[in-house]
Amino acid sequence: MKVRVIGGGLAGSEAAWQLAKRGIGVELCEMKPVKRSPAHTGDGFGELVCSNSLKSELVASASGLLKEELRRMGSLIIEAADATKVPAGGALAVDRERFSEYITEKIKACDLIEVVNGEVTEIPRDLPVIIATGPLTSDALAESISKLPGVGYLHFYDAAAPIVAADSIDMEKAFFGARYDKGTPDYINCPMTEQEYYAFVDELTTAEEAPVHGFEDSQVFEGCMPVEVMARRGRDTLAFGPLKPIGLRDPRTGKNSFAVVQLRRDNDAGTLYNIVGFQTHLRFGEQKRVFSMIPALKEAEFMRYGVMHRNTYIDSPRCLDRHYAFRADPNIMFAGQLTGVEGYIESTSSGFLAAVELARRLRGMSPLDLDDRTAVGALSLYISDETVVRFDPMGINFGIIRSSGLRAKKQIRYEAVARRSLEYVDSRLTDILA
Repeated sequence: MKVRVIGGGLAGSEAAWQLAKRGIGVELCEMKPVKRSPAHTGDGFGELVCSNSLKSELVASASGLLKEELRRMGSLIIEAADATKVPAGGALAVDRERFSEYITEKIKACDLIEVVNGEVTEIPRDLPVIIATGPLTSDALAESISKLPGVGYLHFYDAAAPIVAADSIDMEKAFFGARYDKGTPDYINCPMTEQEYYAFVDELTTAEEAPVHGFEDSQVFEGCMPVEVMARRGRDTLAFGPLKPIGLRDPRTGKNSFAVVQLRRDNDAGTLYNIVGFQTHLRFGEQKRVFSMIPALKEAEFMRYGVMHRNTYIDSPRCLDRHYAFRADPNIMFAGQLTGVEGYIESTSSGFLAAVELARRLRGMSPLDLDDRTAVGALSLYISDETVVRFDPMGINFGIIRSSGLRAKKQIRYEAVARRSLEYVDSRLTDILA
């Protein structure tokens, strides 16, 4: 038995690993380094092109619950994240280079995985296939996918935040701390006065943008909205959004500032920090000019500027089943952000489940059919729900996970849902890992 997996990102790497763990040979097709998308820079598997944060570690959060489920189920991506984590308060953030290296070494050392480099331009039909080419699927393959019946090709725009050198941050004008002092004080906080904030916003909203073909503000996914687009919604929007000062008391004054820009560690050595919430598609020179108006970043050295790129996804409710298989031909499966799941761990989850279900089918086993008591199952049920009329990218949230029925405060309800979910996963681990 052999399966072809197209794409070596988080979903594709996870899918290849889970298939191999179940004794199925994998041909893992990755177009790098022969060809790369505008957003990719490295040659390894599992490259993170946006933030290095995998969101909350708190199990009573939807993101934290999804990670814990996958951790118990033997996810390669979560294993890599745990092995390469960097301090980030209550979040799971990773050293992106070490993270990719960990995944790459595991994949290349596996005897059942054959890596084939080069672009795939047509959907292959000689083997069962999992297409996990991500939101930046090459034009040729995208064209081939669009010809499948019912695909309904869609897209939105995504953006990545800049990264600055730690030793170029003016720490006399910044301080380490965590919001409400929760977790460890791993973020660098850059306070701004009212005058500094409004001067910054005025320049931000009028700065020159880089040309992005077909870009309109209305096509931006809310979860990764460029900071300049957000600022255009009102001069105070950022102060109530990514720059909100609440819970970040400046230890030098004992007071909250008018606005605070947060920086999160991007590598294990602590030499790189990304500007939280500052996804952007401004021209590089404009990023340097405007972001240097933040007092602590006046002399900042930008190691990577923010970039804007198109993210592509299919109309999954019309064409995929709950196992991420194409309804018209189950030998074609999809995984990752191409399915409309939004986020690193959500992509991992789809790759995991697609591979496990395909492996079971190829070995004559009944479907696993994880239901909406689990975050993994709830996500697959959402993207395959034909009653969803307008399909937009979706990250994991408690709104799509079955309620516990408990009448209590939100946090207590979420804790009950998480506890039930993990008990259910533990009770089925033998079957899940088979």
